[in-house]
Amino acid sequence: MNKTKNHKLTGISKVLRRNMTDEEKHLWYDFLKKIPKTIHRQKVIGNYVVDFYCSSPKIVIELDGSQHRTKQGLQDDFLRDMYLNDLGIKVLRYSNLDVLTHFDCVCADISRHLNIFTEEKLEVQENDPSSGSLLSPPSPRGEG
Repeated sequence: MNKTKNHKLTGISKVLRRNMTDEEKHLWYDFLKKIPKTIHRQKVIGNYVVDFYCSSPKIVIELDGSQHRTKQGLQDDFLRDMYLNDLGIKVLRYSNLDVLTHFDCVCADISRHLNIFTEEKLEVQENDPSSGSLLSPPSPRGEG
């Protein structure tokens, strides 16, 4: 039996894709949709529907609202994370507030876990001598 397929949740995942939260829309349209990796929205894995999933590397990205801070929410998230970890999937969790107030930091953390670099980051490294980037050509006088 395939541990990651659950056809009973397929319809629910379609509804969730059409009714994403504002924070999910922001992360999807302003970042995840533009990166050079395939990201699935509202992906069914076993008995769960995860917010975002990248199969290579195996990473789930979850955005948590206030219901996740309750005793029951924390317990449910723990069980879900254990299940996903047992499948070899790493779970990244960010609060909705983090997405709204620290969007760049959330995107940078996701980029680091997905081993991607945005053009903005490369451009900064190329033009910033203090970055110590290997992309910068060596100085003709042997400096830097």
